[in-house]
Formats: sequence, C-alpha cells, structure tokens
Amino acid sequence: MNRELLMLVDAISREKNVERDVVFGAVELALASATKKVYADGVDIRVAVDRDSGKYETFRRWLVVADEAGLQNPEAEELVTDARDEIADIEEGDYIEKPVESLPIGRIGAQAAKQVILQKIRDAEREMLLTDFMSRGDKIFVGTVKRMDKGDLIVESGRVEGRLRRSDMIPKENLRTGDRVRAMIMEVDTTLRGAPIILSRTSPEYMMELFRQEVPEIEQGLLEIKTCARDPGSRAKIAVLSHDKRVDPIGTCVGVRGTRVNGVTNELAGERVDIVLWSEDPAQFVIGALAPANVSSIVVDEERHAMDVVVDEENLAIAIGRGGQNVRLASDLTGWKINIMDANESAQKQASETDSSRKLFMAKLDVDEEIADILISEGFTSLEEVAYVPLQEMLEIESFDEDTVNELRTRAKDALLTMEIAQEENAGGVSQNLRDVEGLTPELIAKLTEAGVATRDDLADLAVDELTDITGQSADEAKALIMTARAHWFTDDAGDAAAPAAAQEQ
Repeated sequence: MNRELLMLVDAISREKNVERDVVFGAVELALASATKKVYADGVDIRVAVDRDSGKYETFRRWLVVADEAGLQNPEAEELVTDARDEIADIEEGDYIEKPVESLPIGRIGAQAAKQVILQKIRDAEREMLLTDFMSRGDKIFVGTVKRMDKGDLIVESGRVEGRLRRSDMIPKENLRTGDRVRAMIMEVDTTLRGAPIILSRTSPEYMMELFRQEVPEIEQGLLEIKTCARDPGSRAKIAVLSHDKRVDPIGTCVGVRGTRVNGVTNELAGERVDIVLWSEDPAQFVIGALAPANVSSIVVDEERHAMDVVVDEENLAIAIGRGGQNVRLASDLTGWKINIMDANESAQKQASETDSSRKLFMAKLDVDEEIADILISEGFTSLEEVAYVPLQEMLEIESFDEDTVNELRTRAKDALLTMEIAQEENAGGVSQNLRDVEGLTPELIAKLTEAGVATRDDLADLAVDELTDITGQSADEAKALIMTARAHWFTDDAGDAAAPAAAQEQ
C-alpha cells in the first residue's frame, strides 16, 4: 500500500506538472480530514507522510493558549499552565501532539480523498500559472472575454483569468463574450476564487500606460507623464513634462496627424484627451489645465490650497465645461481646488474680503480706516501676518515709521493672545468626543462653540447649510465633517436607535 501511494504521488506530480511535496501535502490533508471524522467535532489532526518510504503517522494535537484567553475549543486547545505540566519549556502558540492510530488508506472515502487532492493540485497549478504570468512584468492584461459573473467580466489570457468589475468598465461600452479586451492590472488578490487579477479600464494609470506604449520617448525617459485625470469614456487630461529641451512634449504625444493620441482615444471608446504642459508653478499649471479657456487673472490661496480663477464672459462656459467637467478634471489633474468666476464676481469677493480685513484690523489693532487700508494695500490679510512677518518687510512701507511698525506688531500679538485665551475658555465646555472628531481644528472648534455646538452629536445633528454658515467651509467639506461626526451612530452597538433616522432627515 505504501508503494502504491508513492506511485500515485509520482503519477499525479508528472501529470499535473507540480512538485511532489505539493501532492504529498494534499495526501496528508485528505488523510487528516478523514481521520477527524472518527473523533469529536473540533479536534485537530496532523498526518505526516514519509517522502521516501510512503509510511505515514497520525497525531492529534492541541494548540497552547494563554491562561487569560481561556479555552475557546477544548477539543483542540490547552492552557499554557496545564501544558507545562507535560512539557516544561513549552510556549504559547506551540502544539502538544500525541500519536493516534492511523486510518488505512483503504478505509478512506475514495471520492472525498480524490476531491481534496485534486483541489490542492488545482490550487497549486493556479498559483504556478499566476506566478509565471506576473513574473513577465506586464502592466496591461490582454485577453478575451470568457463569461459574465454577477455583472463583472471574466477575461482570459492563456490559462490565467482576470476580473473586470462593472465599476471599472468604461460607461456605455458594450463588451460581449469573445471580444478582445485590454485593461490595466490593478492588483492581484490570491484569496479570490477563479479570477485573482483585478483589472480596470477606467483608472488614470491605464491611460498613462497606453501613452507609454504609443509614445517611445516616454519609455526612453525624454518625456514624463506627471499626472492624469479622467472622466472615463468622455474626456481626460494628462500633464506631460519634457526632460529634453529639443523635444516638444505636447506635439510628441499628439503624434503626426494625431496618430498617437488617436490610438489612445480609439482604445478608450472615443475618450477625448487634453494634453497639458506640466509646470512647477501651481498657477501656471492650473492655467494650462483649464485650456482651452483663456484665464484673465488668478489668485492663489496657499492656506486653503485653492485658486480663484477669473475669466471673461466668453470663456466662462468653456472654463467650467459641460456639467462642470472641465474645471473638475483640471482640479483633479493639478490637485488644487479651483473656483471659476467672472470679473464682477471677483470684484465682489475682493471687496468683501477687503471689508472683512478692514474691520478686523480696525477692531483688533485699534487703528483708523486709513491705517487699515494701507495694511491691506501692502498685502496683509491677517493678524498673524502683521505680528510675525519679518520686521524689515514692514519697515519698507513708506507710510509707516519704525515706531508705528513696532506698535502695530505689539497690538497684533496682544490681540492674538487675547483671542487664544478666549478660545481656550470657550472650548472649556466642549466635550472630549467633539474634540476627537477627525478634521476639527481649534479654530473650527471655537466657531462651533460660539454657535452652541458642544458635543459630537450636536455637530452630527447639523445640516450642511447650517455648518457652512457657522464655519465658512465649502458644502463638500461641511458634509464630510458631518458624516465623520455621525459615524459612531452606525458603529456603536449601544447607539441611539433614533440617530440613523435623524441622519436620513438631514
């Protein structure tokens, strides 16, 4: 019988082209599975087959666990104190094993053993094929649509399968069984049964890789694609940079008569691509990203990581794009929040900001309107700037002498200190659970406190428009903060049952 076992292992190993150890492992698993049926539920059995003689031994084993953890499964666990009565130096995580009678192979259900062994072999084959495929270093998966699986497409390349989820398909693209398809390899999840390679045709990385294949200069290092933003199937923007002054980045990516960019467009169901010149200057980059709209002026707000872009009436619709598409893609491409406005809106906003700064300086610095306007004209917008910009910069203001500058700086510092003390006093009544809400700064907490918002639930109960009125945040920022505050409603087992209903009402 032992000889027959060795012959069986050798035959399966040759037939399936897998290592003998893998087949032996499958045999051990089958024998252990059959032996468990002789004992009570929950026992742990290990079978060891000698690779040379074919003889095998069977052991029942217990996992050594910490005393404080207790026994979750008494049939297969042993407390460490009891285990040390048998083996003095045993540690948590070790096993205690005792030999038990081995079942003859002839008594094992042949079909059950066969299924376990074959499944183990299939898993080994699958892993070997996957390892071989991934070792080639391909970034794009090229295959044929094999079947549909709950809305996803299973794409086959050789004997390897990839999964193209519905959310990663280009909208309105109608792929059918037998169609040839290309997609970006996003990840490999070996825990998935069937198709472990996750694919995407909508990711920005896919478009960037298509350009690398179409434009040899990118592979040669003469050009670089810095970023990409996509509205899959409709429109996209890519930012390119030339590392060689002799190479025109935009013209090179477009190709002669548009052949290169058309190759990418045709692969992506007609998705139109804007090629933008990347720049280290954020303002210049944003201006290029908003093409084909012409920008009149631009104001950069480093603190909010946002830009106010002014365009004339003729370019307003172009800059925004259909459904806001152009400005949204430009924002995704550059990483900056972009506010498009015409000259009138810009003037109104500037006047409002100037008025707010004027009132702030007059109230906190105890100066008249003339002094406040001088500060504003010199670019000062906050008390922090007045208090802490380099002294020499303020001394360069023609209208101020040294005594005036020093007095303004002293008043600004005193005002900031007074405001900080007031914020701390106001925050004294704020609950710790509100302080712990991710995204809340001391400034936001102070504004919430002034509005009577003292707990996390108080914040969670607010509507978006209420929070924007209190904090001055954008609607998206306010919505994200409210959802963060509401998160415990859906995770705390003991939470108020009425909270989810309140969330829906908001």
